[in-house]
Amino acid sequence: MLKIKDLDCNIRSKNAGPFWLTIDIFCANLEVYQCLKRTRSMTANSIGLLFSVPAETVKLFHLDSLKAIKISFPRPHVQGSITDCDMHAGQQYVHLLNLNIEDNQEHVL
Repeated sequence: MLKIKDLDCNIRSKNAGPFWLTIDIFCANLEVYQCLKRTRSMTANSIGLLFSVPAETVKLFHLDSLKAIKISFPRPHVQGSITDCDMHAGQQYVHLLNLNIEDNQEHVL
């Protein structure tokens, strides 16, 4: 099965303040972007499960003009707290790399 790490995209995570984390997925072309946009595996529920946050707190934004998807959710640990293991949230995108992508289109990426 196809995974996000197999697609031609640039993924980064970062702070969105001390209480929120943001992951940006920049797709190299429209075909990859459309695949990610239509997949049933990138939902608030799946992101919530992956990052152990409530699905209702996950926000997904599709930025068509940039061929990008932005995912934001509350940080599991407040930035800089004793339980925070990634102060700048720069490593959090790694959890997404093995997410299975279901593409119901006939073509292969």
